[in-house]
Amino acid sequence: MKAYYDARAPEYDDWVYGRGLFAGRHRPGWDEERKRLGGVLAELPPAKTLDVACGTGWLTQHLRGEVVGLDASESMLEIARARVPHGTFTSGDALELPFPDASFDRLLTGHFYGHLEDAERLRFLREARRVASELIVVDSALHEDVAPVEWQERVLTDGSRWEVFKRYFTSAELAAELGGEVLFDGRWFVVVRSPL
Repeated sequence: MKAYYDARAPEYDDWVYGRGLFAGRHRPGWDEERKRLGGVLAELPPAKTLDVACGTGWLTQHLRGEVVGLDASESMLEIARARVPHGTFTSGDALELPFPDASFDRLLTGHFYGHLEDAERLRFLREARRVASELIVVDSALHEDVAPVEWQERVLTDGSRWEVFKRYFTSAELAAELGGEVLFDGRWFVVVRSPL
């Protein structure tokens, strides 16, 4: 997956902001919902937060307090560092977090949890519990255009093709799996907060 995200880094924000290959995609209400999602994150109390699989920092930029971003892709981290100059960014494995126990108040992950298969999600949750006391998961909402679980072919602007696992959640499913509360329930995005 690291090779895929290294290759996708320069165009990742096209998906977020509806540019490039995503300019013509029909996603009614996407921009408005994305902005509301940013507002939900900005309203969280300031905390020492680890953003796991932070990507380009498009969610990280909304967090208040001391922020550390972690991603396996150095190409993604370069973009995140420019976007969030007050943050600290490091390369690492999300399933073996390179931090001591209880290092953070909060662990946030956006559009990562849904790329993990069952055993990987359990492994990630163990690591999250080890390093933080609160977990916030932002992910893609289950909607009529997708199956709950699927392998997707992703095509980049260079024509390269990649197979990516994707699990979509309703807000209730994600809250039940994490033992948490729903902070945002949209057509495109879901956000759940859980004590660890």
